[in-house]
Amino acid sequence: MNHEEFMKKAKQLVVDYTNEKVERWGNTEVLARDIFVVWSVKALGNSKVLLGAPFDDGGMYYEVTLNGDKDEIYFDAYKKQENICIEI
Repeated sequence: MNHEEFMKKAKQLVVDYTNEKVERWGNTEVLARDIFVVWSVKALGNSKVLLGAPFDDGGMYYEVTLNGDKDEIYFDAYKKQENICIEI
């Protein structure tokens, strides 16, 4: 799986997870075009992507990792607990 195919798969995983588990306003179904990439990297046979969605989903973000050696994808869903500003 190349990096572009992986990112497409990662977006679809977020869509599936969000439509099944995350409470949203109304009955709006999430589509792959709604999901955006915050950061991605490819190193050797591995890839990682951080994803988000532009709607109020309670501060969720998603991390999807491709382990190219084992042909496995790891999916993590996180919810923001706090956002604290530290002045320097």
